Amino acid sequence: MRTDASGPHPAALGHEPLPALVRPMMAVLRDELPPDDDRWAFELKWDGVRAVVHVDGGRPRATSRNDQDMTAAYPELRAMAASLGSRQVVLDGEIVALDEHGRPSFTRLQPRMHVTNPAQVRRLESSTPVTYLVFDVLHLDGRSTLALPYRERRRLLEGLGLDGRSWRTPPAWFGDGPAVLEAAAEQSLEGVVAKRLDSTYQPGRRSESWVKVKHLRTQEVVVGGWRPGAGRRSGSFGSLLLGIPSGDGLDYVGKVGTGFSERMLEDLAARMKALETTRDPFAGTVPAADAREAHWVSPALVGEVRFGEWTRDGRLRHPAWRGLRPDKGPSDVVRES
Repeated sequence: MRTDASGPHPAALGHEPLPALVRPMMAVLRDELPPDDDRWAFELKWDGVRAVVHVDGGRPRATSRNDQDMTAAYPELRAMAASLGSRQVVLDGEIVALDEHGRPSFTRLQPRMHVTNPAQVRRLESSTPVTYLVFDVLHLDGRSTLALPYRERRRLLEGLGLDGRSWRTPPAWFGDGPAVLEAAAEQSLEGVVAKRLDSTYQPGRRSESWVKVKHLRTQEVVVGGWRPGAGRRSGSFGSLLLGIPSGDGLDYVGKVGTGFSERMLEDLAARMKALETTRDPFAGTVPAADAREAHWVSPALVGEVRFGEWTRDGRLRHPAWRGLRPDKGPSDVVRES
């Protein structure tokens, strides 16, 4: 598998000030990789939190997909920013927490995603360190790179030499997509993202120029309510009622009652209590069995589930909770079919 990116240095890109905000470009989910293999680059799909990081004068500023400032939560980014010296750069990548086998673990990352208290952040930095995996450069030393093709942006990114204790540039393969997908499966990674070599960077857009193929089926969801628990969960919730926004409102897609740690149960219960409402937030009718004893909440919390497949009536089959996604808002959630 070839990992080099060739091509001439861009001529004149025009000097521009560092942008205040660049929203990340997103990939479209597909069942298979593109057939015209030689026109695409292939990257491993990382299971973490997307982060666009502005670096100016050795100082980082990280924003999430829903424009939230995450800088204080991830002090590991300071060392990367310092390594760039006086350069002005905007980077796109994924913040991950690695497990004991060196694989990204979304569950392990969860405690880092909700913390802003400086003392707690310092403790977690030691106990649960994160790594920033950088896969694109969007602005470099007064020049926007958004209009450059992927091949050129990749060459500029590799020229930055980003490789440190808590940051690095993972490889990209030019061609040989099936081999990359097989390698991802062998390493129990989430999947592969294919990016057209001639694709420009389209901020905030979900584009056919980027295609993701996943081994693990996951879906972002909006919490619209909960049902009381029983047994060891009495006094808490037993399941969450989930939805996905559509043109008609919030479509009900089923409930999830597994995958919660004790910390997750406590955290979610507190968050939902603050969002309690008497109004059913779902656009259609929730089945009577699921609506029985339901407590409704304003649809503000976004989470992620792992599931087997979609049922014919548009419900999640065998979902299991993975965690909250505070980096995303309800408007970011789309049905991935």
